[in-house]
Amino acid sequence: MRATIHRIHAELGPITVLHWNAFGGDNVGDLLAAESNEARGVFDVAVVGLLAAVREALPDLKSAGDGTLLITNGGFGDASPETDAFVTSIHAAGIGLANAAKNKLAGLLAERLKSEGVYVGEVVIYGTVKGTPSGGEGAIDPSRVAGAFWDLYQARGDTRASIT
Repeated sequence: MRATIHRIHAELGPITVLHWNAFGGDNVGDLLAAESNEARGVFDVAVVGLLAAVREALPDLKSAGDGTLLITNGGFGDASPETDAFVTSIHAAGIGLANAAKNKLAGLLAERLKSEGVYVGEVVIYGTVKGTPSGGEGAIDPSRVAGAFWDLYQARGDTRASIT
C-alpha cells in the first residue's frame, strides 16, 4: 500500500481525495470452519489496508486544506439479529466482520481527522450494485452510489450515508 500511494503521488501529484473501495473477506464463510489466518486476512484489507493507505496519504490530505477520505462499505456489517442471521445463512461471515470493522474504523477516523481538516465519509450499501459480479435484477444503480458520495463530499457534514 505504501508503494502504491507513493507512486500515485509521484505520477499524479498530491492526493486530495482517497476513496477506499477494496474488498476482502469472502474466503471466510463459516467462522468456526475458517483457519485463523483466513479470519485474520479479513482485517488485512478492511482495517490494516485502509489504515496504511490513510497513513501514507495523510500528509497530502492535510495539506490540501479540504482533504477527503471516502469509504465504501456494505450492510452486512450491521449489528442486528436479522443481519447476523442472513449473513450466517449465506455463509458470508468474513464480509460481515470486515464491514463491521470498517464501519467502526470510518467513524473513528472521522472523529480523529476532523480537527486536522480531513473529512471522512462512508457510504453503506444495502444490496448489490448493477454491473458488479453479484449485481443482478433489482440491483442498485451505480449512479445512486456515486450521488451519495458526491453529496457527502459536497456537504462535508454527515459522515455516513446509506443506500437501499
